[in-house]
Amino acid sequence: MALFTSLSEKMSHIFSKLTKRGKLTELEIKEAMREVKLALLEADVNYLVVKDFIKKVSEKAVGDTVLKSLTPGQQVIKIVNEELTALMSSSNQKLMVASMPPTVIMMCGLQGAGKTTMCAKLGAYLKKSNKRPLLVACDIYRPAAINQLKVVAAQAKVDVFEKGTQNPVKTAKQAVEFAKSQNYDTVIIDTAGRLHINEELMQELKNIKKEVSPTEILLTVDSMTGQDAVTVAESFNNDLDITGVILTKLDGDTRGGAALSIKAITQKPIKFCGVGEKIGDIEPFYADRIASRILGMGDVLSLIEKAQEAVSEEELKKFEKSFRENSFTFEDYLAQLERLKKMGNINDLIAMIPGLSGKLKGAQVDENVLKKNKAIIQSMTKKERLNPDLIKGSQRKRIAEGSGTTITEVNQLIKQFEQSKEMMKQMKNKKGIARLFN
Repeated sequence: MALFTSLSEKMSHIFSKLTKRGKLTELEIKEAMREVKLALLEADVNYLVVKDFIKKVSEKAVGDTVLKSLTPGQQVIKIVNEELTALMSSSNQKLMVASMPPTVIMMCGLQGAGKTTMCAKLGAYLKKSNKRPLLVACDIYRPAAINQLKVVAAQAKVDVFEKGTQNPVKTAKQAVEFAKSQNYDTVIIDTAGRLHINEELMQELKNIKKEVSPTEILLTVDSMTGQDAVTVAESFNNDLDITGVILTKLDGDTRGGAALSIKAITQKPIKFCGVGEKIGDIEPFYADRIASRILGMGDVLSLIEKAQEAVSEEELKKFEKSFRENSFTFEDYLAQLERLKKMGNINDLIAMIPGLSGKLKGAQVDENVLKKNKAIIQSMTKKERLNPDLIKGSQRKRIAEGSGTTITEVNQLIKQFEQSKEMMKQMKNKKGIARLFN
């Protein structure tokens, strides 16, 4: 997730100046807070939210604890991190579950925010938690909306309940009854959207709410629309008393205004965020992790979770064995490429590693190179993958032709592979590295 790149870069620049100083004066902190204020406003964060945020941070940052600290710069960053987290966090960020199934989740939002796709993503997410969700098609106005829901539901391997263009309120009621009779524990209702908020839309949503008494009313908003998303959230909340928000397109060129303003304005939590186009690209919204990434501090917990999803325990044991025996082969190398692919965009993964994103600022890992490397390895014979020493001049020419690459590119990959093996060997020999897998 290229999360709030511009804001993160500005914050990192502001605080790098503070951390270089042994002591800080009240005037220097005030100047830094002025820069933070400008950075937040440029990120399209609501003005009143920014004003309150800067006031809270400044009051804590100019106290004796910070000014007399041996690491005042780090203390200021800690305060900003805590206040950013508080700005976005809430005690009720987890999905509520009905005391008697099914749990009914009513999804609402304007057209173009990604609501229908998010219904399927949420369904897929719940399936992973051993839930049995049912999607309900209640958008009878937008052309092909029902078909779209069926397509994304098929990708998520989730069932759909639809009654064509009959009254959506009636469809929602029938869906809940059907779910009870067929043992679905969660009902996700895809309601109609509009290009803009109007009374007709809101009345229909109120009628559905009254008929099915949803456990959750989740508003889907496009995080790339900044303050507009906050205005939309405020309107829906006033009319429907929403229980939470889902931010979509958080992987795009998001300035941060929506994520940093919505909870403060509506007093409703952000529960999930969409971080890509694939059905699995949905994550719970963790305010502390988002705050850390805004401040360029990485997000190790999310990285670990992605790795755990991509790598099975059996694969991890196999890698451990290769590591211990220093028998890393191109077969292992290919498996590693596949795992990286499962984890998502490699540049987004780099952004999660504390300190690394700053050092590699502006650098981009070319994923086409990874595809080429995969093609090269797949053009090797089984024996060559297990024993790279067999790959001589004639074999390299054959591999290049088979993979549609050049001999130079084959040589580069083999060199990188040998360097990786050498690095693993050095790691293995370092004191304490044996604890890596313990």
